[in-house]
Amino acid sequence: MIGIIGGTGLEKAGFFRQEKEIEHKTPFGEPTSKLSLGSIDDTSCVLIKRHGAMHTIPPTQVNNRANIYALKEMGCKAIVASSACGSLRQEIGRGDLVLPDQFIDFTRHREVSFFTSFKHGEMKHTPMADPYNESLRNTFIETAKHLNIDIHKTATVVSIEGPRFSTRAESNMFRQWGADIINMTTAPETILANELGIPYVLIALSTDYDCWKTDEAPVSLNEVLKIFNQNLEKLTKLLVAGIKAI
Repeated sequence: MIGIIGGTGLEKAGFFRQEKEIEHKTPFGEPTSKLSLGSIDDTSCVLIKRHGAMHTIPPTQVNNRANIYALKEMGCKAIVASSACGSLRQEIGRGDLVLPDQFIDFTRHREVSFFTSFKHGEMKHTPMADPYNESLRNTFIETAKHLNIDIHKTATVVSIEGPRFSTRAESNMFRQWGADIINMTTAPETILANELGIPYVLIALSTDYDCWKTDEAPVSLNEVLKIFNQNLEKLTKLLVAGIKAI
């Protein structure tokens, strides 16, 4: 079973054969959508729509713990997530696909761990040096090569709280920190998957240049949706082929 967390533009789940939807409760509440069960060829999949069926859940209100825990309980051996992102580097253009290998958590109001207390003698401090599973990343790199889809093989993604976009000062600060792309959803999703020992990979689609570039208009929601929709077929093509190769 492969878990899929669909971000912006993947709410309709049209890229795999859906067999049924089920409700699922966890010790951390309900996931942000019903669990869509289905398959891609012979690979069983379960999809969670990160922002709800109609994209009504803002980034800070996403119940990441319930989402990840539900996929664990469904027996998922890996999680493949998608996300729109802004580019903090000239070389990452609009419509480019990116496979991050590092993240920076700049969120402030989210539940970032399953371990909110320790039992005596059972401290939990999860290693996070390399948060994105290398085997999964290599699978998608090779799949992109086979499909003749250009992809940025490494990147550091910074997650901000949202739902607002960055100020120019913040955008430039993130660039100085070494971040290459920016979104509002990677943290704590990546953290929680690592805590439960589920291999996790993120496919990000660059839609804009945030607001650090002064020679063009800053990011807007309309522009994000426009670029994402123009490149949705490319993203889903890679997603489907990569999942079949896992």
